[in-house]
Formats: sequence, C-alpha cells, structure tokens
Amino acid sequence: MTEPSIFTRILSGDIPGEIVVDTGTVFAIRDINPQAPLHMLVIPKTEQYRDVTELAAGDPALLAEIVAVAKQIADEHANGEYRLIFNTGPSVAQSVFHVHAHVLGNLEENKLVGF
Repeated sequence: MTEPSIFTRILSGDIPGEIVVDTGTVFAIRDINPQAPLHMLVIPKTEQYRDVTELAAGDPALLAEIVAVAKQIADEHANGEYRLIFNTGPSVAQSVFHVHAHVLGNLEENKLVGF
C-alpha cells in the first residue's frame, strides 16, 4: 500500500494548508511555491488518478468539476482570466502523482516563472 499523497495529508489535516474551496469532491489550496500572483491548485479528493489523462478517461465529470472550480477561482481572484496547467510526468515538473490543476492568474505581461 502506498503512502497518502501530500494533498490527501493536507485534506486530512496531517499537514497544514489553507483550503480555499471545498466542493465535497474537489478542493483548492494555495501553492506553497507560487509561480504567479494567483497560483492555486485544484485537486480531486480521490487519489485514484495519477494524472489528467487517467482522470479524463476514468471520470470526465470530475475533470469538468476541476475546470469549473478553476474558473470560479479565477472569477473571484483574477477578473476571470487564468491559465490552467496539468503536468503529466516527471520530465515536465509533475512531482505529486495525485492529479491536480494549477490555476495561475494576474500575470504581469503574460510571463510565468518556472513554466
């Protein structure tokens, strides 16, 4: 059996984290190493899917909910404008293999650090 992901540990309260949205099936937290003025992660509560490809094949409705929450966050914090990023694989910076979306906004001159 594998250890719970850092996201599951945040959700359970084992690791501190500010949960800014909780829909019952997904939650959002602020990224601890933000790459933009707005940088939040939208995460399904299930660890069943390692990346967005698995999620899209296994539960498209859950993927749609992640996108809807990303839009809600952008509406509230970035005038509705945002970049949505899913990293898939270690060579493109996926370090936690519990699918999650990066919501970035309020970008100055459309520049991103680290992406």
